[in-house]
Amino acid sequence: MTTTTDTTQKHQATLDAAVEALHGRTFFAAFPENPSPEIYGADADKEGRASFKAHRDQRFTELQQGEPAGWAGQEESPYEQASLGIEYPYYKPETLVQNAQEVFGQWRKLKPADRAALLTETLEGMKDRFFEIAYATMHTTGQAYMMSFQASGPHAADRALEAIAAGYEEQTRFPEETRWEKPMGKYNITLHKTWRAVPKGVALVIGCSTFPTWNTVPGMYASLVTGNPVIIKPHPKAVLPIAIVVAEVQKVLAAHGLDPRICQLAVDANDHLIAKELAENPAVKLIDYTGGSAFGEYIEGLKGKTVFTEKTGVNSIILDSCDDLDKVAQNLAFSVSLYSGQMCTAPQNFFIPEGGVKVAGELVPYEDVVQKLAAAVTSLAQNPKAGPHVLGAIQSAATQERVRDLALEGSRSVLAHGTVDNPVFQNARTCSTSIQEVDASRVEQFSQELFGPIMLVIKTRDTQESIRLAADLAREYGAISCGAYTTDSAIKEQIMDEMSLAGTPVSFNLTGGIYVNQNAGFSDFHVTGGNPAGNASFTNPEFVIKRFTWVGFREPVM
Repeated sequence: MTTTTDTTQKHQATLDAAVEALHGRTFFAAFPENPSPEIYGADADKEGRASFKAHRDQRFTELQQGEPAGWAGQEESPYEQASLGIEYPYYKPETLVQNAQEVFGQWRKLKPADRAALLTETLEGMKDRFFEIAYATMHTTGQAYMMSFQASGPHAADRALEAIAAGYEEQTRFPEETRWEKPMGKYNITLHKTWRAVPKGVALVIGCSTFPTWNTVPGMYASLVTGNPVIIKPHPKAVLPIAIVVAEVQKVLAAHGLDPRICQLAVDANDHLIAKELAENPAVKLIDYTGGSAFGEYIEGLKGKTVFTEKTGVNSIILDSCDDLDKVAQNLAFSVSLYSGQMCTAPQNFFIPEGGVKVAGELVPYEDVVQKLAAAVTSLAQNPKAGPHVLGAIQSAATQERVRDLALEGSRSVLAHGTVDNPVFQNARTCSTSIQEVDASRVEQFSQELFGPIMLVIKTRDTQESIRLAADLAREYGAISCGAYTTDSAIKEQIMDEMSLAGTPVSFNLTGGIYVNQNAGFSDFHVTGGNPAGNASFTNPEFVIKRFTWVGFREPVM
């Protein structure tokens, strides 16, 4: 067993590099995203798959939270459409909160540097289980293997480290103590001043069903590094990936003589959900939430809480002009198809001028542009080597039904949805992207998020109307991403200006292997907090400084 001091020294270089990356915003990744045997070991994938299978039809007994009130589990595999059979220890909400209150003093009294080092140590344990987490993510969310590995493994760990580094920096920004002297002429007033970064109290993180670690760990680690005990309430259909992470955190805490209940897992009972009970408990002071807008707005309305939300948004693509329409179409087809459109950054509304799009100086008619997009989407979905690995499976049957039942009055069906054959999982719940053309005057039809593989083409009078609609939607209904294609510098500047006022980042002229869906840790701020899609952004300074307060003490120096 290592001491806290040893652990702090062990991880100081990593923390320093992470803080430097926060400032530079250049590429930085502490955890390799390639699941290569050369990086992770020849047997890592095989062992991870075996570990996942060993969880099935068993009780998850790794948690160190005391005797549960019962056992519960509701997960099923979107690839098999069959239950995973895993049960997790269930604790009453009041028990979890009481546990967190009991350990608050122990955790908050550690130095910020020690907390940061301990939490960085937990990511090493998580790294050892990246492949196990990948298979757990596949069979709870429907993500394809590569996305499951990257998003729930190294990318999530990098986002966690980003939150740790931001919290560490903000808590060490000012000196712990100083000698303060004020000249008064013949004498000086001398005070000894000290400061403490005081955490706010019990924190709650409410996870989502599609990205159970990537969306959970930023708030989880931001609260932990700032001294707050955390209760993790995952979506009942996606528990295992984050349960493994919580277990690793508890192992490190226990190994250093700390109470594992500093970080607890809170699963829903099979017959009722517990998020509201936890959120409304007066002792819960911090809440992180990812999910639908209706519940998110309820969370934001709770009194006496500091709340960080990521909710639904309506993401747009603005097509004005480009150099190579084929490359643009391929890039956009991948963006709408990736994980079957079940990403908060996936584009939905494609604004195309009725006069067409300028391509290398020549005007391509509107209908030709639409058909080129449809052909690219179809080609990807029907490619047996690419389709299953890009689209994955549909997490919820409700999402599949939404695509099948979509009927927008007055719209034109450009491309009907279909199935995507998966040679490995014959019973996978799949659905290819459908494309509907909607009139620009029917704003009510494209002003809501239609979660899943749904693409709306909106014919506009011109690019000016496209920009206005995209910005208006972001301001009023929220947006997390925006893509734009233009070779006109004046149009580009106008889009940047309008969308920045709408609190929406823009990706310009993406082709090749980079997509509007993707956000890079330590460089891209995920969600801005500047429109209704969410009130927080990870990881900017506000994401951590609102989790603690500075309190000062002073006395005369005798």
